[in-house]
Amino acid sequence: AEHQHARYNPLRDDWVLVSAHRVKRPWQGQVEKPPPEDVPRWDPNNPLCPGATRANGEVNPQYEGTFVFPNDFPALQPDAPEPGDSDHPLFRAAAARGVCKVMCFHPWSDLTLPLMSLAEIRAVIDAWTELAAELGASYTWVQIFENKGAMMGCSNPHPHCQVWASSFLPNEARLEDRTQRQHLRQHGVPMLLEYAEQEARRKERLVVENEDWLVVVPYWATWPYQTLLLPRRHVCRLQDLHEGERDSLASITQRLLIKYDNLFEVSFPYSMGWHGAPTGPYLGEDCGHWQLHAHYYPPLLRSATVRKFMVGYEMLAQAQRDLTPEQAAERLRSLPEVHYK
Repeated sequence: AEHQHARYNPLRDDWVLVSAHRVKRPWQGQVEKPPPEDVPRWDPNNPLCPGATRANGEVNPQYEGTFVFPNDFPALQPDAPEPGDSDHPLFRAAAARGVCKVMCFHPWSDLTLPLMSLAEIRAVIDAWTELAAELGASYTWVQIFENKGAMMGCSNPHPHCQVWASSFLPNEARLEDRTQRQHLRQHGVPMLLEYAEQEARRKERLVVENEDWLVVVPYWATWPYQTLLLPRRHVCRLQDLHEGERDSLASITQRLLIKYDNLFEVSFPYSMGWHGAPTGPYLGEDCGHWQLHAHYYPPLLRSATVRKFMVGYEMLAQAQRDLTPEQAAERLRSLPEVHYK
């Protein structure tokens, strides 16, 4: 807790430098603006609202729950041409095809997931699962992710996420596939299943838990209040969850996100995403080395206005954090589970 040391991340096969004493240093750098508190519940000019007109001229339905539609500015399209052969191994390109969708969580713009009811969060989980199964029938990877807050690059305050399905395994997926496969081969148990069992027993990095799930600040966390959401049993994909596990997932998601908001009494920014076994051509293969999990990467460090930057040493050498994962977990764990609002 007092002396710098490096920790190994077996999921990414890399290291993070932990320098807990640095959190005491004075700060005269960038100060962020807190998120706006006066977001209107409905705005006809907001393209994600019910009944609003989007950039492509389409009018949203008067939806009352979740709403999924094709991204009007997709990063991936299904009919992209082949890039052609390379004339040198240092200048390689490959085909990249896919689809991008947007999913609104709720018709109201002034709500976020921690302020939604358990039934509404469960509806989001069901929509995630349906998209994962539908797109995963043909695409190799389905990335569900939420960027929450302007600080994390979110361009619209309306509660929503994105789903990108690709014909290829992205870098993080390929890396996790390799490390989890190696762990199962060497130790005979899925890495993150063994890790969840260890963290449930040790409890020093545990944030919240229930009968089916646990949330920890991972031993190798890079972001200050980064967390990892894990099922207790062996589950490869979202679509493998039982009904009861979806209910308990809604509950533990709400509890975690309430704690996040209560930490600095602000709508907590983060990027989160689900990782599970690849799909498409992998559906017929043995993917037992995979364990379903969700990553949460929040940037805030000291307050609602001071964030952690990944620059300098982090970009040129390796990741570095300013307080231990155990300190972060203890702080999150001690927070109330009733929202400050």
